[in-house]
Amino acid sequence: MSQRFLDLDFQSDFTTSLPGDVTGDSSAREVLGACWSLIDPTPVKDPKLLAWSVGLADLLGIEKPTSKDELQVARVLSGNSVINGMKPYSACYGGHQFGHWAGQLGDGRAITLGEFKDTQNKVWELQLKGAGQTPYSRTADGRAVLRSSLREFLCSEAMHGLGVPTTRALSLVLTGEDVVRDMFYDGRPEREPGAITSRLAPSFLRFGSFQILTARGDYETLRKLADFTISRLFPEIDRASPKVYVNWFNEICLRTARLMVDWQRFGFVHGVMNTDNMSILGLTIDYGPYGWLEGYDPYWTPNTTDASGRRYCYGRQPQIAYWNLQRLAESLIPLFDESSAEASVNSGLQCYAETFNRMFTEAFSRKLGFKAVIGRSDEALITDLLDILQGVETDFTIFFRKLSQVDIATIGDSSKWADLHMIYDAFYNLEAVPPAHQHQFIDWMRRYAKRCLEENFDVSDRVSRMNSVNPKFVLRNYLAQEAIDGLTSGSSVKIDRILSRIQNPFGDEPMDEDICGRRPEWARFKPGCSALSCSS
Repeated sequence: MSQRFLDLDFQSDFTTSLPGDVTGDSSAREVLGACWSLIDPTPVKDPKLLAWSVGLADLLGIEKPTSKDELQVARVLSGNSVINGMKPYSACYGGHQFGHWAGQLGDGRAITLGEFKDTQNKVWELQLKGAGQTPYSRTADGRAVLRSSLREFLCSEAMHGLGVPTTRALSLVLTGEDVVRDMFYDGRPEREPGAITSRLAPSFLRFGSFQILTARGDYETLRKLADFTISRLFPEIDRASPKVYVNWFNEICLRTARLMVDWQRFGFVHGVMNTDNMSILGLTIDYGPYGWLEGYDPYWTPNTTDASGRRYCYGRQPQIAYWNLQRLAESLIPLFDESSAEASVNSGLQCYAETFNRMFTEAFSRKLGFKAVIGRSDEALITDLLDILQGVETDFTIFFRKLSQVDIATIGDSSKWADLHMIYDAFYNLEAVPPAHQHQFIDWMRRYAKRCLEENFDVSDRVSRMNSVNPKFVLRNYLAQEAIDGLTSGSSVKIDRILSRIQNPFGDEPMDEDICGRRPEWARFKPGCSALSCSS
């Protein structure tokens, strides 16, 4: 039974259970001995509901606002008013940014309104991103612009459609106010339309939530936060066990490994894997300069700020996650038994490495259509393919989708480049694929066909299995930019098409071929269509 958004009952176990700052002071400052700060959102001039996630609302059991309710819903989801038990706060946390400890960070523009239960009795936190200044805003204004808000709204739902653990987005609200941003950090700030995204998750706790407490020597609050987190969010962990914190860390490592496998198998690049952007629940969180691989390149990053070092490029994401887990482990050591702390940390990190390596091979074996993994021979087949894809600009998503169309029964010693025409669409410049590279593809395809035939499955079975794990549609940056441009000029056509498609990224929709192809050449270097800045 669905209900009106305005009838939801909110509570705040987080603020009730943990120490916090109750001053309500939004001035930028150091907040000690607290996991949160009470803070009211800053009202906006003219809130208008721009987008609504029907899929998430249905999951939550919330009706889409009627014309009668829309204005009041927009007021709540912009922070202009609060309802039914909401107790707005911003969270305190720290983090390592680009490998360096940054001290206190916190929710600089995010304000959590409270928690509510959906129709399945699951608890969700509702948070506004871009809702105004908080004690953690430092020198910023706490606001967000339309382009970054829309990208987070779309990507949250796109990742969910792919089956990747993620925070969710319910709404996008225009504020009726401009925000000044220097998009390219080139000393030329411009006024842009402001917007607020409402996002949801069981919790927005991140690695940095625990790091800041240990860095300050506040071990009492650290233990309180850990106990709250385990009790509330990890019910599978036996709290009576003497190894409760060790088992919890192992679970975090396991979830993080699974998340990294998902990112890698879909070619997703987060762009800013700082420890304050790593969810304790293993969710994708804090969508900034993200992107999906177009031409396969392990060193590609969508983040212009990371262009020189490429710390957070696609190929390094699994290693960075491991490094981040090491930093989290350092902050949890006060909770471990002193005599076995090192072994406890190592067991979790080993769990991460073993889980990632095993699941990565399994995931890419499924992308190739195999029913099961056959040892090192399959690992070699995967590694060799990725090396070949890197040799010439080959679209990651399209290649794996089109591979299912290759008739493996016809591939043999006499096969030629022309016999692989089904994958031609994956190449950004087909005519420029050199003969040597064509031969590499042919040789690999012979090995691949032989491996497929060893499993003795029929063609339709292979195709359906591959298409169920290789999406036809991903949210390419140029598509998000087109949606941004459309909304800026008053058109919702592109965002409506994208919202419809992200709910079924694996399906074949003949009418959507124009948004499922390669990135157009005009978008290669256009701002917002490939690489992005952190400006938001």
